[in-house]
Amino acid sequence: MNTRVLATSRGVAVTVAALLLTTASAFAKGQHHKRIDFDMVVSAGAATCLPHAHAEVRVVDDGTAQDLYILARGLPAKTDFDFFVLQTPKAPFGMSWYQADVETDEYGNAFQHVRGIFNIETFTVAPNAAPAPLVFSGPFPDASVNPPTNPLQMYHLGLWFNSFTDAQNAGCPATVTPFNGEHDAGIQVLNTSNFPEDAGPLRQLK
Repeated sequence: MNTRVLATSRGVAVTVAALLLTTASAFAKGQHHKRIDFDMVVSAGAATCLPHAHAEVRVVDDGTAQDLYILARGLPAKTDFDFFVLQTPKAPFGMSWYQADVETDEYGNAFQHVRGIFNIETFTVAPNAAPAPLVFSGPFPDASVNPPTNPLQMYHLGLWFNSFTDAQNAGCPATVTPFNGEHDAGIQVLNTSNFPEDAGPLRQLK
């Protein structure tokens, strides 16, 4: 990840620089960290309305969990987005896990840090069907029971407009999707379709 490129937004640049310096310091002290760096690319549905959208991602492993840092650029200013771990980077997506909210600054840049499992062991599993709480009932209502599934590895990432109205205001399609906390999000903006469907970038960290 090029630190000169990171300095595109004053507030974001300061935060990212501080975190990267912390990471660099840990490496200098000889800690046994592993790291991967990769890009996210603009989704097909947003390529016309947001042609310059992209993101840089860094995942650092400390032996017990991973820290994921994402710096997105070329997005609408002062806008909320939703960040997911995915089975496949584009439709039909498969299993999808809501990781974080991402908010852009006045320059259309956004930074987020998430800690969890983001490596070759990232997966979801449902040994059996079980009742699930019914909380939201919008255009994509909650299911009352899960489908059983063997372990499914999930190595891709995606970023969605939190609101279909925000997408429309940015000149993008106003399609409603389930990819936010209340299941009434806008279209996908970024993904990792620059990697094979069965070999998403998180698979690189072993």
